[in-house]
Amino acid sequence: MDELLTYLVLGLVTGALYAVSASGLVLTYTTSGIFNFAHGAFGMFAAFLYWKLRVENGWPAPVALVLVLLVIAPLFGAIVERVIMRGLEDTSEVTKLVVTISLLFGVYQGAVVLFPPETARRLPGFFEGNSIDLGFYRLTYHEAITIAAAIATAIGLRTLLFRTRTGLAMRGVVDDRPLAQLNGARPARSSMLAWAIGAMLAALAGVLLGGTQGSLAHIPLTLLVINAYGAAMFGRLRSLPLTFVGAIVLGLAQSLAIGYLNLDEPITSAFGWTFARSFSLNGLRAAIPVVALFVVLLFLKPLKVRAGAQRSTREVVPSPPVARWLVGTVVLGGVGYALATLYPGLRTFQIGQGVALGIVMLSLVPLIGWAGQISLAPMAFAGIGALVMGTWGGDGTLGGLVLAVVVTALVGALVALPAIRLRDLYLALATAAFAVLMDSLVFNQNSLFPNGNLPIGRLDLFGISFDDDRAHLVLLFVVFGLVATGLVWLRHRRFGRLLLAMKSSDAACVTLGVSLARTKLAVFTLSAGIAGLGGALYGAQLNRVSSTTFQFLQSLPVVLLAVIGGIGAAGGALFGAGAYALTFLILPDLVPALATWFALGPALAGISLGKNPNGAVNETARNLRARRSGAAASADDPLAELEPGFGLDGLTDADLRLLDRAVGLDTDAAYARLLRRRRQREVADVA
Repeated sequence: MDELLTYLVLGLVTGALYAVSASGLVLTYTTSGIFNFAHGAFGMFAAFLYWKLRVENGWPAPVALVLVLLVIAPLFGAIVERVIMRGLEDTSEVTKLVVTISLLFGVYQGAVVLFPPETARRLPGFFEGNSIDLGFYRLTYHEAITIAAAIATAIGLRTLLFRTRTGLAMRGVVDDRPLAQLNGARPARSSMLAWAIGAMLAALAGVLLGGTQGSLAHIPLTLLVINAYGAAMFGRLRSLPLTFVGAIVLGLAQSLAIGYLNLDEPITSAFGWTFARSFSLNGLRAAIPVVALFVVLLFLKPLKVRAGAQRSTREVVPSPPVARWLVGTVVLGGVGYALATLYPGLRTFQIGQGVALGIVMLSLVPLIGWAGQISLAPMAFAGIGALVMGTWGGDGTLGGLVLAVVVTALVGALVALPAIRLRDLYLALATAAFAVLMDSLVFNQNSLFPNGNLPIGRLDLFGISFDDDRAHLVLLFVVFGLVATGLVWLRHRRFGRLLLAMKSSDAACVTLGVSLARTKLAVFTLSAGIAGLGGALYGAQLNRVSSTTFQFLQSLPVVLLAVIGGIGAAGGALFGAGAYALTFLILPDLVPALATWFALGPALAGISLGKNPNGAVNETARNLRARRSGAAASADDPLAELEPGFGLDGLTDADLRLLDRAVGLDTDAAYARLLRRRRQREVADVA
C-alpha cells in the first residue's frame, strides 16, 4: 500500500508539471489561434537563465526567480507576440506552425550558444535537503512547491478569466474576435497579455522541471512541451479545467507505469507465438503522454467540413511545365558531376546528404504544399525506408530500394487511416506523436541497430556501382530531378487539382462529390513513399545509420527548410537541400567556432515567413516577373487602355488575376497601379 501511495504522489508531481506547461499552451492558443511549438524552448531558456543568476552569479533564489518569472519571461512573450505572431494573419496553418518551429530552433540555438552543452550544470531544487514526512514517502519541499504552483496557476487563471475585466475581454476575443472589438475590446492587447502569461508559465515549468531533475539538459527541457500536448488536448485546447484533469491523469499513468508495468517479459500472442526477447518495450513508459495524445486525437469528434467560400490566403502554388523539369533533371545530373569534380572528398559527401534530404523534402510538396495536410514526421517515414533498405536491401539492390518505398508507403497509409479525420493543428500533433512513438518504440531497438549502427549499401544498378561519392551524388541529383518531374506532371493532372481544391475549400469538394477521405489517404501514401525513397538513399549516402539519425527533432529542420524554400514548389525542396547542406554541414565544418550560430540563419528565415509566406523560390520568381512586367508596362500600360471599359474601380482580386493572364502583367504590379490611380482620382475629386 505504501508503494502505491508513493507512486501516486510522484504522479501528482509529474502531473503538476504537465498542468503548468499545458495551461500556458492553452492560454496562448485560445487568444491568438497560434499553437506555440516553442513553448518548451521558452521554459528551457528560462531554466538556464535562472541557473546563471542563482548558481553562477550567486543571487538569492527569490530575487532570481522574480526577475526570470515576472520580468524577463513576460517581456519576451509580449515581444514575440507583437513582433512575430501579429504578422501571421491571412497565412495558412502551415506557416503559423513553421514560424513557431523556427522560433523553437532560434531559442534552442541561442541557449546552446550562451550555455554550451559540454558544461555540466546542476540546478538545486527549492529548499534542497528539506522534506515533509508523509509516513510512506518523504516529499521534498521542491515537489511540494511544484504541486502548490499548479494549484496556484489554476486558481490564478480562473480568477483572471472570470473575475477581472481583462479576463472577460480575453474570453470575448476567444469566442468572437470581431464582435469583441466592436464592443470596445482590444484583441491585440489581450493576445499580447496572453503570450506574456504563457511565457511566464513556460518559464515556471522549466525551472520546476530543472530543479526536479537536478541537472539541466537542453533537449529534455525543450521537449517538455510534447508531454504537455496530451494534457492540452484533453481540453481540446480550450478548457483549462479539463487541461488540468488531463495533466493529472497523464502524470499518474506515467508514474504507475514505472512501478507496475512490466515490459521486460516477451509478448506472447493468443496462438503461442513469442516475439524476440531482444525487442524491448521499455521506451513505452516514457512515451505514455504521447500515446495518450494519439488516443485523445483518435476519439475526438470528427471535425466538420468548413463551410463558406474559398479560404483567403496570400500563398500561391506555381505550375511550371513538365518539360522544364525534364531538362532540369539532365542539368541537375551535370551540376552533381561538376560539384563532385570541383569539391571532391568531404564536400561531395556533405552535398550528397543535403540532396538526399531534399528528396525527403519533396515528399512534403504534395502533402503540405498542395493538399494543406500538415505532417511533422517526414524523418520518421524516411527512417522506415532506411531500415528496410538496410535490413532487406542486401548490398544495395534495386529490389531493396523498391521494397523500402512500398513498405513505407503502406505504413503511411496505416498512419493516415486514423489521421484522415483530422486537419490543421490536430493533424500536425498526430504526426508529431507518431514520430515520437517511432523514437521510443522502434528507433531505440538494439536489435535493429547492431553495435549501434545499421550498415546500408549503395545501389548497384545494371552492373554500374555507385559506391563512389561522385557517382552517388550524380545519382541523387538525377533521382531528385525525376521525382520532381513526376510531381510537376501530377500537379497538372486531376489528382493534383483535387489536392489544391481540397486545400482551398473542402466544403466545395464535398459538394462536388469528392471523397476527402480517399484523397487524403492517397496523398499520405504518396508522401510516405517518397520519404521512404529519400530515407533509403540518405542512409546509403551515410553508409550507416544509428538510432538518433531519424529522431523527431531531425524532422523539424526538414519541414522548416522545405517551407522556407517554398513548400508548394519542387524548387523549394531543392533550395532546402542546399540550405541544409550549407548551414548544418559545410559552414560548421569550415568555421567550427561559429557552428552553433549558423543554425540561427534558417530559424530567422522561418520566423520571417509571416511577411513572405510563399517561400524564397516563389518570392524570387515573382519579384523577377514583377520587374520584367513593370518595365514593359512603363512603355505601354495596358491597364491605362482597359480602365475606361473595364471599370477598374470595381475589380476584385479574382478579376485582377484573370486580367493578369489576359494581358501578361504581374498581379501585384497591376494592383499597385490600380490603387495609385484611385488615389489620384480621389485627390482630383477633392480639389
